[in-house]
Amino acid sequence: MAREVDVDAYAKGVLDGKRAAVARAITLVESTRPDHRAAAQRLLTELLPHSGGARRIGVSGVPGVGKSTFIDAFGTMLTGLGHRVAVLAVDPSSTRTGGSILGDKTRMERLSADPAAFVRPSPSAGTLGGVAKATRESIVVMEAAGYDVVLVETVGVGQSETAVAGMVDSFLLLTLARTGDQLQGIKKGVLELADVVAVNKADGPHERDARAAARELAGALRLMRPHGLGSAGPGGAPSADVVGARGLGSAGPGDAPSAHVVGARGFGSAGPGDAPSADAAWTPPVLSCSARESRGLDTVWDRLEQHRALLEAEGRLVAKRREQQVDWAWAMVRDELLGRLRSHPGVRALGPSLEQRVRDGELTATLAAERILEVFAGEG
Repeated sequence: MAREVDVDAYAKGVLDGKRAAVARAITLVESTRPDHRAAAQRLLTELLPHSGGARRIGVSGVPGVGKSTFIDAFGTMLTGLGHRVAVLAVDPSSTRTGGSILGDKTRMERLSADPAAFVRPSPSAGTLGGVAKATRESIVVMEAAGYDVVLVETVGVGQSETAVAGMVDSFLLLTLARTGDQLQGIKKGVLELADVVAVNKADGPHERDARAAARELAGALRLMRPHGLGSAGPGGAPSADVVGARGLGSAGPGDAPSAHVVGARGFGSAGPGDAPSADAAWTPPVLSCSARESRGLDTVWDRLEQHRALLEAEGRLVAKRREQQVDWAWAMVRDELLGRLRSHPGVRALGPSLEQRVRDGELTATLAAERILEVFAGEG
């Protein structure tokens, strides 16, 4: 017989900041066992009043950008400033490949050994929805344990970036300096999610390319920002902050941000137009940095802090998190319904034959879906 989880003991250990208790609590919220799920919800109910104080930052990037090296250097800088840093990951491929983030943890040598940091590999939850759910709940655990900066890493595939953007306050996109094709490695949708863009590996012979890449990306953002953000006036143009001979310098006053767009990513339900006023436009700065040489990381942090401060000043941070909670609730409903549908005896019996008829062209996908739903609802 499985031993019953002592939720009160788990909660006390987490609130006391004990690493072993934090690890056990996260293992519990990642579990798919029904008894563990019930215990996890009781635990989260106890921890929720103690959460919410951390800076939640999503980190994504193009292949080869050096995310692990960046997070290792960035997180180490933050712990040096007195922060407690948690690193979580959203990697739905981990169930198939064993988890690229497991390898990344071994490459975060300094941060993994830092007593003020906690690096957690991606949960093996089977689907993106399952991984995202476990990660959201892990954020609550980390915040209750006293970690005041939570970095949520995405492997940058499929819809994982969107999932991460739906659980963080600010989204950092890392990219590389390339010879004229730097935009090709960045999906437009991901670039539109970004609140701050950083061109990594701006060192040695790549420094000049990094400056050019930053300028090009700043121009691209000026054209791509949704809802006419580029019309906010002279200060509305994205700036390129580059690493020069004297370190990081700003391209000019256009770098000054104001606030993020309401409605662009779930800040609220402003309606289909979502038309922002000029002072509601946050202009994503484009920076250059070198994680290997730990240069420019402080400016990346400053820009992320500016973004958070502006959200707080306008009351948008609270609104954004509330909307994220509502979205989370509906996502849970969808996942639960899908799970029940797939495990329904009638659907399981009928499913294979319907799938084959769709493959053979005997039945349209729409009619097959209607038939499955009829069986699920007990009408067939």
